[in-house]
Amino acid sequence: MKLDDALSAWLEANQCALAAEIARVRALLERHAHAAADAGTGAGRAAVGEGAAAQGAWPEHAEAPDLVAQAAQAAQAAQAAQAAQAEQAEQAEQAEQAEQAEQADQADQADQADQADQAGTADAPLAACNSALDIACLRLGLSTFERRIVVMCAGIELAPGFGALCAFAQGDPARDYPNFGLALAAFDDAHWSALSPSGPLRRWGLVDFRRGGPLTLAPLRIDEAFLHELTGVSELDARIDGCVSPIDPPAALVATHAAVAREIAEVLAPDLARATQPLVLLTGDDRGGQQQVAAYAFAQLGLLTFALDAAVLGARADELEARARGWEREARLRGAALFIDAHELPDATARMSLGHFLERFATPVAVGARHPARYGRRALHVFDVVRPLRAEQRELWRAALGSGLAPRERNNDGTSGGMSGGTSDALDEAIEPVAAQFDFDAATIETIARRAHAETGAPIGTRLWRAARAGGRNELAVLAQRLARRTAWSELVLPADQLDTLRDVLAHARHRGLVHDDWGIARGDERGLGLAALFHGPSGTGKTMAAEVLGTALDLDVFRVDLSQLVSKYIGETEKNLCRVFDAAQASGAILLFDECDAIFGRRGEVERGQDRYANLEVSYLLQRMESYRGISILTTNLRNAIDPAFMRRLRFVVSFPFPDYAQRMEIWQRLFASGVPVDGVDFAQLARLNVAGGSIRNIVIYAAFLAADAGSAVSMRHLRRAALAECAKLERRPSDVEMGGWA
Repeated sequence: MKLDDALSAWLEANQCALAAEIARVRALLERHAHAAADAGTGAGRAAVGEGAAAQGAWPEHAEAPDLVAQAAQAAQAAQAAQAAQAEQAEQAEQAEQAEQAEQADQADQADQADQADQAGTADAPLAACNSALDIACLRLGLSTFERRIVVMCAGIELAPGFGALCAFAQGDPARDYPNFGLALAAFDDAHWSALSPSGPLRRWGLVDFRRGGPLTLAPLRIDEAFLHELTGVSELDARIDGCVSPIDPPAALVATHAAVAREIAEVLAPDLARATQPLVLLTGDDRGGQQQVAAYAFAQLGLLTFALDAAVLGARADELEARARGWEREARLRGAALFIDAHELPDATARMSLGHFLERFATPVAVGARHPARYGRRALHVFDVVRPLRAEQRELWRAALGSGLAPRERNNDGTSGGMSGGTSDALDEAIEPVAAQFDFDAATIETIARRAHAETGAPIGTRLWRAARAGGRNELAVLAQRLARRTAWSELVLPADQLDTLRDVLAHARHRGLVHDDWGIARGDERGLGLAALFHGPSGTGKTMAAEVLGTALDLDVFRVDLSQLVSKYIGETEKNLCRVFDAAQASGAILLFDECDAIFGRRGEVERGQDRYANLEVSYLLQRMESYRGISILTTNLRNAIDPAFMRRLRFVVSFPFPDYAQRMEIWQRLFASGVPVDGVDFAQLARLNVAGGSIRNIVIYAAFLAADAGSAVSMRHLRRAALAECAKLERRPSDVEMGGWA
């Protein structure tokens, strides 16, 4: 039988079962109503008759009384009523016995369905045809009396004439609603504890008491979402609706993640019978992978998975309590577990609120976070979930890309073009640099692969790299400034030694995957494998330009990070800000340029104030993250002496950017004017005498070009002289006659 057919059959059976339950409760209420009416006075029965007749809704088994003849027939009716009452009592007893036998059979079926659900049989309720009411009563722990209260409240919403029956049973036409007093009087298995706030009816919010009078007379109303659940329509509790969302478990996981998921399932399986389940804490840098691992592990235990963003919980105790109870009700009804994303918790208050929330329910839950932490007093199991290994990422790329190749990229047999032994050489060539440079989770790889397939007009390797670059920007674009300028090697004027060192940086970046992964250099110890570099030299000597050159050569984004905006006077905040930058950049493989880092660096050991010790800790944390970062990270400074020599050994490259000499300055002038700027009588030999750095030379050229444009002429020495004087004024220096003699 198809799933749709089985679902339709179960829904039909569930409706019949619920209607039968309402009919049974109706019979019990009618029995109580007749007994109460027969025991009352004629005047009381007449009063009830007036109210019910006015509503035009007497129960089916009760005749509407004739108000004129009723007084005369009272004595005669009493005798007949006694005989009828005895007969009804006998019939009710037989019905009660039959009902108890049927309920026992339904409870046994529900228990079998629950066991099948625990074993991972998703369609157990469909196969066994247990009603939603049976399952709810079993999983929420409702007694027979509480079950009848729920059915009575459902009858008001679903069965015509049920309100009039409630009024007739209570002897008051105004009370056309169920209440606890009526349930106590009409049902033989009544118990006062059903009214307790800790009882299932009130704890899970199944029925609502409308206050304003005696508790036993307060109108009862069934919760709307729970009513839909009883009819077979799944609706989330209003207290959590909009806060949680279902997660489909992945069909498969990479090997390292699958091993973690199996371990989680093995650890949790013995605890499922306990009153309170332990907390599973998933730590690491793979945020999306944590959710997938949790859903996969819970599916192994026969549990559905829902996701919750911890940032929406709030801090008020009553709000946390309401959401916790709402979630536990849904978890028990559906056989579900919860995954909470705690990566974006802003402060300790939010973490405390999450801990309080976790303490208020007992069903299975997993929390995903970047670092280990304690959340409340629950027993804790910690598992590390990191991004897939490089080899696993290559397989994910092949799986995501292999099925979406355009027809022109396939062979006649449908395989990828250039395939040998089932693997496309062209596809592997496209995947290899992307897998070596970028560090994505499985979900991001699928997204980027779809984007690469959607683009046209370029080889798959170009499209894939371009999509990977764009997909890795995410939050980093908010935390840092992207340098969009594409700078060629020819624009960089430096001594040969410095250029050779920069080319070495380029070689290390290009072959990192080969050396670290394929040759095994990174196995066992990943310390010091990051491409951390220090660029030092006077302002304007080309440090930022060199980073742009590396970005252009590697076809990577360059992000400039302003350290002055990250450094905080509050202890620990600087590290948090740095952590956000590196975490956001980890997947992108972008080049991080920490510009003007003099403020954060100091000579270690010179602890003159209490905060100096924490400043050294900030520097250590920055260098630690640079060492482990898989991309290129660059520090720039004007004062190398400001950096403690002990920190220098943790940097792989140190590049000095010297002040340009005469020949280099002339080359810079010539390259800046080689871009098509019209000139008139410009003497590069005279210009090179001005002792300024390359950045200042560029400023002078731009200034002079605007002067010439305004004058409607080509750039001349006169324009350059005026621009140079303006630049020197900014630098607070006066050029000598040797430097600028003969310019005009």
